Amino acid sequence: MENSWVLLSLVSAFSLATSDALTKKALRLDNEYLVAWLRLVFSLPPLLLLLLFVPVPRLDRTFYLSFILALPLEILALTLYIKALRLSPLTLTLPFLSLTPVFLIAFSWLILGERVSPRGAAGVGLIAAGGYSLNLGSAREGLFAPLRAIAKERGSVYMIVVALIYSMTSSLGKLAIEHSSPIFFGAAYFVAVTACFTPLVCINMNSRSRVTVLLREARNALLPGLFYSAMIVSHMLAVSIAKVAYMIAVKRSSLLMGSIYGIVFFRERDIGQRLAGAALMFAGFILVVTG
Repeated sequence: MENSWVLLSLVSAFSLATSDALTKKALRLDNEYLVAWLRLVFSLPPLLLLLLFVPVPRLDRTFYLSFILALPLEILALTLYIKALRLSPLTLTLPFLSLTPVFLIAFSWLILGERVSPRGAAGVGLIAAGGYSLNLGSAREGLFAPLRAIAKERGSVYMIVVALIYSMTSSLGKLAIEHSSPIFFGAAYFVAVTACFTPLVCINMNSRSRVTVLLREARNALLPGLFYSAMIVSHMLAVSIAKVAYMIAVKRSSLLMGSIYGIVFFRERDIGQRLAGAALMFAGFILVVTG
């Protein structure tokens, strides 16, 4: 199907938003490193199981180069993301995550040679604007509060860097997929990410409570991990058949789905503001799909 990437991108967005909501609801940890690591660990069994049914492709220099370049960037982005959440309010950090598809317009062209149409670029911009406005909270300090906070909130700066890095890793990931296969790359990449992230978790965790906490939280991390693995598989399949800037723009609808979860399950407010953001994202979605 010509637009099957749209469905796969929406599945990826739903899986990510659901994993985030389940993580917030189920895990009782105040160690963000451990929360992120547990979700990664429990996403691996389904991915490794899929590898049994996927032939190992012939891997070339381009695959290894893109894999090696993306891996440290992924670890850096995950670390900065955690630091941003710890240092600054969500309303001053999460809006900047919607910048990823905007950055991708440039990086997908530089790395992959992909060009987006003017209509598609406008759609990406609308999705980014909608994602930005979704996460402003009460917005008592105005629409530009996160922008003004850049000078004094390190978390805001970190999240902008995260958005920039994700635009690079998404492009490098697609390059690796083009020289291997979506499922093989997704499984191999996240096994490597989990392995490289493990030492950071150990450093940031009290050794005495390590075993007790792991045993207590393992069951709670199972379902978020399963949805995270579904996100990985659908992401890899979608990005293999679509321009990466479009795919990530549609995937950012996870911000809208996360807002719905917040309203339904966590009694979050600001419904009117979120509806406005949803309208912008929907308009952008239509432009991207038709562009």
